[in-house]
Amino acid sequence: MHVDGVGHPLDTAPEGWRDRMAVLAYGSNANPSKITWLRGRLGLDGPVVVTHVRCGGLAAVWAAGFRVVDDQRPATLTAMDGVEEHAVWFVTPDQLAVLDRCEGRGTRYHLARLTDPDITLEDGTRLTEVHTYVGAAPIRYPLLVDGKPVRTTDVPQADAAALEGVAADGHGVPCEVLRPASPG
Repeated sequence: MHVDGVGHPLDTAPEGWRDRMAVLAYGSNANPSKITWLRGRLGLDGPVVVTHVRCGGLAAVWAAGFRVVDDQRPATLTAMDGVEEHAVWFVTPDQLAVLDRCEGRGTRYHLARLTDPDITLEDGTRLTEVHTYVGAAPIRYPLLVDGKPVRTTDVPQADAAALEGVAADGHGVPCEVLRPASPG
């Protein structure tokens, strides 16, 4: 759990944290420093509960486009064989709203409910209701090099900008995209 700029053991997390919305985090969202950045830049508030998870059949891969702020390739998610370690944020509605703004929900990324996820907490608990952000536009679809996505674990970010390829036809994640609620 992250609060007041410090990580704390999960046994200090607020009661009912497992009842919050589970959001699979990969790429920079799995980095604790991102929580601090979100607090300072976008007003993220309250205890952020994050756990390590094992994900089967999903991979963090390099996106086809670049971030405007630093000309780096961001990570995106796609279905791929194998197992990867990522994180799950257990978020409140207000925390989800901050993530939506950060991820450019509806333009850069969509919030989606994973279909039959193979995601397991360190204690062996299998999560069945998990959400994540998937590419919403070709610049956030997986980059295909020689017809295949490139895992972020295989190529460091410093080298990812030099990769050459094409955008996949879609995000490739088995999921249901959730449309944002209409205002007012």
